[in-house]
Amino acid sequence: MSALAHVKELALTLGQAPLFDDAEFVLQKGERAAFVGANGAGKSRLMRMMAGLTEPDAGEIVYQSGTTIAFAPQESSFDGFATLREYAQSVSVMRVGSTMEIPAYAADAALEQFGLDPQRPPQGLSGGEARRASLARALAADADILLLDEPTNHLDITAIEELERIIANQRGACLIISHDRRFLERTSTATLWLRQRRLLKLNRGYAAFEEWADQIEEEDARKLARLETQLKAEEHWLRRGVTARRSRNEGRRRKLLAMRAERRDIKELGASPAAALNAERGAESARLVIDAKNISKAYGERPLIANFSLRIRRGDRVGVVGANGSGKTTLLELLLQRREPDSGSVRMGENLTLAYVDQRRDIIDPNLTLKDALTPGGGDQVMVRGVARHVASYAKEFLFTAQQLRQPVSALSGGERNRLALAIALAKPANLLVLDEPTNDLDMDTL
Repeated sequence: MSALAHVKELALTLGQAPLFDDAEFVLQKGERAAFVGANGAGKSRLMRMMAGLTEPDAGEIVYQSGTTIAFAPQESSFDGFATLREYAQSVSVMRVGSTMEIPAYAADAALEQFGLDPQRPPQGLSGGEARRASLARALAADADILLLDEPTNHLDITAIEELERIIANQRGACLIISHDRRFLERTSTATLWLRQRRLLKLNRGYAAFEEWADQIEEEDARKLARLETQLKAEEHWLRRGVTARRSRNEGRRRKLLAMRAERRDIKELGASPAAALNAERGAESARLVIDAKNISKAYGERPLIANFSLRIRRGDRVGVVGANGSGKTTLLELLLQRREPDSGSVRMGENLTLAYVDQRRDIIDPNLTLKDALTPGGGDQVMVRGVARHVASYAKEFLFTAQQLRQPVSALSGGERNRLALAIALAKPANLLVLDEPTNDLDMDTL
């Protein structure tokens, strides 16, 4: 295999917090690499560097001459495009040393492969349809390197299987950020792990990740045990009050400090905190929660829901599944009386308190800081299920640091924004919890 890209000693700091340093790997032709790590570790930022959209603080990325790179980001904007063909033809491809355009026939073929009409206006697409359009836009170029950031978000099973087939037939290289274990196991031939600022590579697919990760953590535990033994001996020597005037003794003091720093680093590597996602019930609702009778909804000539009836009672857990664009989100909005049906009726029960996280995360203003999003009334306190909590303490339960409270929401990763949406929704006691695509972008530990 030949190297298409060589990432050399990349480093990036966000505010005062280093995300990664000395990140290095080679992406070979024909290689399909899973890229995993905790939310906010810097995966998407590193991928955007490879796409030429942002610059590192240090290091470089060297590409084989003439290499083409296509990027499908977590979120796409369709503003300014009259049709999906226009969107798919828009520049999403970087050719090292020049630029390139996507012909209409290639854009149409890629869109149709995902069941999308090239002449369709992009406004009003469902989450899954928007994701398919973004993937088609990247695939239309038949690029040498395909960069996919959370490609399975919002996709139905049929679309995921189609994407698996396309990736398996890729002639170039593919780098995939995803928290979909099954998808990564079925598509990857190599694995990159961004772990506490260090980038590690395994020349095997994600199916071997757990065993590899366990071996690394076990070796770290052995290192830590050896260090603890050595530190006890050195600290015993220090407590004996041996003079530090001689250079030999000064050298031992420096060695002790270095060992303490190494111990701290190993402990940080082993730390794997989990978000505290606790939903507390509000006051008990009436027995009947939602009663929908013969509701119908259409968009133009396209019927989505016809004569649908449903009764939800207290204690029920209801899952909504279906193909992309079939109307799942519309159905939720109808049941919550956020949208009017064309016919039929929806009645909601008494004493309902709703916690709703929609797939677009519309409850969060991207221009706010994380702190302001959690405390819309200002101050340092957030009301959590009726109890005043310091905002830093509550944010920590969702794995946010005190430094991140000053960051704008727009600077958070997709997984971090999802955790923030959950933090806002779960702060109040609710007796009706509605989640639209709640697992999108979340890392393995949070899932």
